[in-house]
Amino acid sequence: MLVLIAGLVVFFGVHSVRMVLPQWRDARHSAMGEKAYKGAYSLISFVGLALIVWGWMLYRPEAVQVYVPPAWGRHVAMLFVLLAFVLVAASSTPTGYIKAAVRHPMVLGVLLWSAGHLLANGDMAGVILFGVFLAYTILNFFSVAGRDAEAPVSKGARGDVLAIVAGVLGYAAFVFWLHEFLFGVSPLS
Repeated sequence: MLVLIAGLVVFFGVHSVRMVLPQWRDARHSAMGEKAYKGAYSLISFVGLALIVWGWMLYRPEAVQVYVPPAWGRHVAMLFVLLAFVLVAASSTPTGYIKAAVRHPMVLGVLLWSAGHLLANGDMAGVILFGVFLAYTILNFFSVAGRDAEAPVSKGARGDVLAIVAGVLGYAAFVFWLHEFLFGVSPLS
């Protein structure tokens, strides 16, 4: 469990700097330059993510069951994760109707992903992992909402089409192959 917790601390530690210490973050960004700052940020994030995955895989087989997920939880999780993939893709496409309406598609996508996984997993490893992601995402939502001046304006449906196609393809790859390959659990079983 310690590897999982260490990964969560590293990953969310670096992701929380902008929320908790914005002036320090801006000073580091200025002192290091954009490329060096983003490089260090990405490296620390990757180390945290690797520790999270490794820690979850180590801890999950021995994790106690905290609650029994509802029978319908897997079905809702599949829908939430599909929507999450589309929203995360929308965060990287030209502004379409999705991004203009949601404003923070990455944040909402991670929120749906984590909430869906909590509906489908009741073991302590899942509760820790997905619960921390959900809590962070809720805090982050209020943080980014406070920084926004105005909503992005839609530039048409092109970004939406790209987000939907990329999201559905990514979702299909994860559901049918990558999830079991990476995490040893098939969402279809």
